[in-house]
Amino acid sequence: MTETSKYYLPKGSSASGDYDLLVTPESAGWGYSGLRILTLKPGEAHALSTGESEFLVLPLTGSCTVTTDGTAFELTGRTGVFASATDFAYLPRESEALISSAAGGRFALPSARTGRSSLSARYGSKENVPVELRGAGACSRQVNNYCLPGTFDAEQLLVCEVLTPGGNWSSYPPHKHDEARPGIESELEEIYYFEISGDGNGFGYQRVYGTPDRPIDVLAEVRSGDAVLIPHGWHGPSIAAPGYDLYYLNVMAGPGQDRAWLICDDAAHGWVRTTWDSQDIDDRLPFGAEEND
Repeated sequence: MTETSKYYLPKGSSASGDYDLLVTPESAGWGYSGLRILTLKPGEAHALSTGESEFLVLPLTGSCTVTTDGTAFELTGRTGVFASATDFAYLPRESEALISSAAGGRFALPSARTGRSSLSARYGSKENVPVELRGAGACSRQVNNYCLPGTFDAEQLLVCEVLTPGGNWSSYPPHKHDEARPGIESELEEIYYFEISGDGNGFGYQRVYGTPDRPIDVLAEVRSGDAVLIPHGWHGPSIAAPGYDLYYLNVMAGPGQDRAWLICDDAAHGWVRTTWDSQDIDDRLPFGAEEND
């Protein structure tokens, strides 16, 4: 088995039961991060037991109702990942929830194993999701910061999504977060889940490479429904083929008691950031500007 085939999960290869994609800490071979992709037909419902993990219910397409502990959260959702950010629901560990959808849809269920349960189930509004335009020129991309320190409280779960116009590079310069170095870098496992715009023929590329002490070597051509696991190492770039916009959902969690997202650039490529000052942000951003107005 090559490292690409070990860490690259093509669409359908990790389907299980009701889930189009099921990544658990056990299946990934690590300790914390997980992700499920759930498709519901109109009128269908799905029962979720969170167990030792906290979860988000984050619509990719469509709307749903999340009912837990006698409270119902109505998620308006969205028409697609490139249309707008979305509202979402947070579920703590040891919760029982019912996800139901009158019109049907697809829903991401990112998770993080945690030993803490200090938070209650609650609603995250679309209006409170910080939308960031990052980089410039061919490195321009949009980041929807759902569940990060300073944007939404969780025990250990970190969730954002990145939208990259066709022909652009994101997750660049390559960076890593696999060592606990206070104030510099945090130790986090990461899952990338991909969707591509267009007629189903679109694609992108994802690179992951390691250090001499911790080697890893992944170069994957990614399409809608694929995922890449990143246990450690430098990751990036994520490349959108010309003509096809690239979306990916990032799910991160790790052992640190202080919930933090601290990254370290590969020193060989970090200088690229200095070139952005003289470039404009891609005028195709933000995605869904008309819908959001």
